[in-house]
Amino acid sequence: MPNRKRVIIVGAVGMDYHVFNVYFRDNPEYEVVAFTMAKEQNLGTTGGLRPYPASLAGKLYPNGIPTRYEHELPSLIEELKAEEVVFAYSDVSHNYLMNLASQVLVAGANWRLLSPRFLQIQAHKPVAAVCAVRTGCGKSQTSRRVYEIIKNKGLKVVAIREPMPYGDLEKQVWQRFATYQDLDDQKATIEEREEYEPYIDCGMVIYAGCDYAEILKHAEAEADVIVWDGGNNEIAFYKPDLLVTIVDPLRPGHELRYHPGEVNLRSADAVVINKEDTARSNDIEKVRANVKAANPNAVIIDADSPLTVADPAAVKGKRVLVVEDGPTVTHGGMGYGAGKIAAQQFGAKEMVNPRPFAVGSLARTFEEFKHLQNVLPAMGYSAEQLKELEDTINKADCDVVLSGTPIDLTRIIKVNKPVVRVSYELKEKSKPDLEELLTAMLKRKGLLK
Repeated sequence: MPNRKRVIIVGAVGMDYHVFNVYFRDNPEYEVVAFTMAKEQNLGTTGGLRPYPASLAGKLYPNGIPTRYEHELPSLIEELKAEEVVFAYSDVSHNYLMNLASQVLVAGANWRLLSPRFLQIQAHKPVAAVCAVRTGCGKSQTSRRVYEIIKNKGLKVVAIREPMPYGDLEKQVWQRFATYQDLDDQKATIEEREEYEPYIDCGMVIYAGCDYAEILKHAEAEADVIVWDGGNNEIAFYKPDLLVTIVDPLRPGHELRYHPGEVNLRSADAVVINKEDTARSNDIEKVRANVKAANPNAVIIDADSPLTVADPAAVKGKRVLVVEDGPTVTHGGMGYGAGKIAAQQFGAKEMVNPRPFAVGSLARTFEEFKHLQNVLPAMGYSAEQLKELEDTINKADCDVVLSGTPIDLTRIIKVNKPVVRVSYELKEKSKPDLEELLTAMLKRKGLLK
């Protein structure tokens, strides 16, 4: 086909595939000549620089589409004669976004962002979407709360998660997780388990994969309502009937400084100010003012994120190694997470510094993310990284492991110390709350009287 515009999609193994599938795959006006992968967003990704396979790329791409590293982008534009670069991943600062745009413009290509209008699939069933302004704001417990509310009204509901397709893409077109065996069978990474296990713990069902039109077909076949559980601060891949966006007063101001988190804030029907029980009052009010200025029509819901541990006595007075949710404390930019807060609340004697015990890629993670406090990020995208996590924990000089990651570490690694898990839920404190908003949405859609 002559005169197809040559495009590079800048991604991180997720949103980029959705952008391609929905907008470019069968579009004869464009030729996508490469994806780029942001290495720092996918530490340890199995498969490395794998191509997007021909079986998923469609009839216009009989050889699939190659993947290159993002740092090659300026020279890649010249090499591949690209005319346009489309940015398609989440949780980057506005400065980073526009610095990259400047490099692209100087290299001779146009810079492009696509509106959700062109990317969101219209579902046949109602969609309640939960998104955020940063990773680690509390989407997961909010999504489970939304799921629980809808289920308790006698409706069939499933969740769909923003993609983390780190394995064989041809086997991950659509995935359904309802049991721990599903996680094992599909070789889920730690990051995937952190999102899927809490649903399974609650008897819920969650879908994921890399083709969200195909995923939707399977999800709608078993559900009356879809809950979209967004990854990082990604937009909803389906057109929402109710969009709830989470903001984090532990990182005040971030709601206006990251992409596409600000898009989610300005699009929201309701904004949840989460973690108010551990945030400073002036930071809560700063976030509230920013929300009102950016989206004055949004309903604001105040909420806590209370922590519990199964055995507080196992923490009190002990020297603890705190393990945190990996994405939250790495590219999410937080120095700590629920594990540190639990260590303080439940009277740990000391938080042991994990750095002297870190091996392999975990040692490199501490070098790269210098903001990390005395916490160990749960990184595990491959068998090698899981072994490194296991070795680091087992070498650590501590009394107990305090796990702030949502998964049960003992299911995937052998730990030579007691492990105490931290749990956290969403507790709303203001009206209207999520139940009132969801009830109104379900009535509008004819599912409730």
